[in-house]
Amino acid sequence: MPIWKAIILGIIQGAAEFLPISSSGHLVIAKEVLGVNLESGGVFFDVMLHLGTLLAIFIAFWKDIKKLIIEGFKLIGDLFYNLMAALSNAFGGQKQYKGLVRSSYRKMVVLVIVSTIPTGIIGILLSDIIETANGLILVPGVCLFVTALFLFIADAVDLGKKRPKDVTYKSAALIGIVQGFATMPGISRSGSTITACLLSGFEKKFAVKYSFIMSIPAVLGAVVLELKDFKNISFSNDMVVSCVIATVIAAIVGYLSICFMMRLIRGKRYKYFAIYCIILGCIAVGYYFVS
Repeated sequence: MPIWKAIILGIIQGAAEFLPISSSGHLVIAKEVLGVNLESGGVFFDVMLHLGTLLAIFIAFWKDIKKLIIEGFKLIGDLFYNLMAALSNAFGGQKQYKGLVRSSYRKMVVLVIVSTIPTGIIGILLSDIIETANGLILVPGVCLFVTALFLFIADAVDLGKKRPKDVTYKSAALIGIVQGFATMPGISRSGSTITACLLSGFEKKFAVKYSFIMSIPAVLGAVVLELKDFKNISFSNDMVVSCVIATVIAAIVGYLSICFMMRLIRGKRYKYFAIYCIILGCIAVGYYFVS
């Protein structure tokens, strides 16, 4: 693949992953229009693009992610302590149990775990459908209309005030279900999950932050599942160079997109992205039938 095409795809992934316009849908459309056919290396290329945007999330929210990691390990430690205490108390001991969710960051760790479970289940169940959909420009075209609906809802919903301590695990599970179906190309993961967060009463800034951070285990899980296919891939020097360049571009553009989205939440501007998704969806559907 020519380097200029890799740069274009990296820009698209970095921008569309965090802007509510569906990166997967844009990549399917862009590959069709640019005539990109990576055959067996396509999976590796897509994984590298997602690792680039994952890097952008770590850079943008490193302070929060670091605290989440620390509190996550402490949570595991307290869980093992309580198990040992329960074992000791079963034989006559009198050990006190430690509270497991005793801070906002610990609560957020548990919320992300709860959201990730339905996402993973749905992703596995829909894997064959998604693989087929990625080869048809009609599917992302239609799904972009679904994204537009989500974005119109996001602008219409009343402002919430919920922070981690106020969010229920039921809400986290429902948001995870939405994220699971957003694996379909054309349905924006960020757009749909931010809308789900807002409908659940999340404070706007926290809704965007939670949407981005909760994608980390989902992306890492998808990468692990795809690793089994890498052994069958033969890499040329040009392919490696294209992947590296696209990954770096995706990370840089992704970071800028995150910064833009954090500023965008101050007003009700999702409708503009909704209009864009409708227009692009019409173009994609029209292209399918014309071609």
